[in-house]
Amino acid sequence: MLARTRKVIAVHINYPSRAAQRGRTPEQPSYFLKPSSSLALGSVDVPGTVERPAGCELLGYEGEIALVIGKSARRVGLEDAWSHVEWVTASNDLGVYDLRYADKGSNVRSKGGDGFTPVGPALIPADAVDPTQLRIRTWHNGDLVQDDTTEDLLFPFAQLVADLSQLLTLEEGDIILTGTPAGASVAKPGDVVEIEVTGGDFSSGRLATKVTEGTTPFADFGARPKTDDTQREEAYGSREAAGLEASVPAAAARVLTPELKAKLESVATATLSSQLRKRGLNNVSIDGLQATRPDRKVVGLARTLRYVPNREDLFKTHGGGFNAQKRAIDSVNEGEILVMEARGEKGTGTVGDILALRAQVRGAAAIITDGGVRDYSAVADLEMPTYFANPHPAVLGRRHIPWDTDITIACGGATVQPGDIIVADSDGILVIPPVIAEELVDDCIQQEKEETFIFQMVQEGNSVDGLYPMNKEWQARYAEWVTTEWSARQQAAEGAHSD
Repeated sequence: MLARTRKVIAVHINYPSRAAQRGRTPEQPSYFLKPSSSLALGSVDVPGTVERPAGCELLGYEGEIALVIGKSARRVGLEDAWSHVEWVTASNDLGVYDLRYADKGSNVRSKGGDGFTPVGPALIPADAVDPTQLRIRTWHNGDLVQDDTTEDLLFPFAQLVADLSQLLTLEEGDIILTGTPAGASVAKPGDVVEIEVTGGDFSSGRLATKVTEGTTPFADFGARPKTDDTQREEAYGSREAAGLEASVPAAAARVLTPELKAKLESVATATLSSQLRKRGLNNVSIDGLQATRPDRKVVGLARTLRYVPNREDLFKTHGGGFNAQKRAIDSVNEGEILVMEARGEKGTGTVGDILALRAQVRGAAAIITDGGVRDYSAVADLEMPTYFANPHPAVLGRRHIPWDTDITIACGGATVQPGDIIVADSDGILVIPPVIAEELVDDCIQQEKEETFIFQMVQEGNSVDGLYPMNKEWQARYAEWVTTEWSARQQAAEGAHSD
């Protein structure tokens, strides 16, 4: 098969799980070429080898389904496209992220190295399987890390063949790599990556590749390997998996200045809610929760954690070890608020005393969960407030799997994004879009100033008719009050503060 292959064409993003992980969903398929010299074989019995080039850190692996063209295809239609595919097998779309900067999108150096496209070991006849019912799995040192199907691909296989044939001739033996699901990561020297494609009773067998360490350094007349945290995040799939501090959007971090935080702390959540409603934002309150510290007011940027309903097989792969829950707790930063989506499920705890203490030690401003809390007495004794649905003694695995972090979630009926501003006190919990926060709080301060005047006037025996809201007569009296009594109050307050 490999002797007939003249070109290898790879799709960038095709699985919804990968699109969600990357944070972008393409409208149309896009491609890049890999040289036929990158092809290699390998099986469990006789694993192939691939060299991580000397000086490189990030050799990424991606389990993929490979289509092998059986007859020439040029300008074929969707209905006829699959008939031009003769075989289906497994492939590993390997590449070094250390050289992506030099390729400017072509992937020639980063993904074109010798041995960077293992395929096989067995061929599945394309006419014997349903292309929408194939399964791709990847194991990294024996651990299952990718497991997905072709049922809901962004671009079905027939579309890829037809689309490519519009501009170029697909020749007998050409290979199309059809994209990778979420879970692709980085392999190091000594690691073994195995990939298998199955469909019905057919299997490609496990394509096994062992990573070795290169010893020949790059010459100084070409691009040399270099990497940064952005490439590490891309290679491993997330900042957490790469061992990096999780981050909130930089724009949001810049928005919540100490001055803005102080302003938000100075106004009531009821006032904030009123001003949010004036802007058409009616669904920004996290409802139905109680607080361990109802006397506290907290303001901070949201970090997010999502739990999905427990499924025993998935809990085995996602529930143990340094899972998403522990990663979220262990990466929350000073002043941030960890918000958890637990689907309102009250039948188990979503955080207990040890992890809550860890969040407090890291400086978290609060934890918010629409699920239960374990070790309630110990959690309630912490200085850091926790907002929760109810106490419950059961462990996490009874109802939940900790799934992912720093994504858009739902909590207590509200949508929360990483970097949203959270304001919480005894009246409730509000989610504030960072882009409107400054204008919003200034209007809140103005509203509360007016309400202070109205309260004083009512206290002095005035009717609310024409006063609440203020007519022109009362607005004139209010303007006079601001320049005299309100100014005097502010000067007194400033004097007391300076003392």
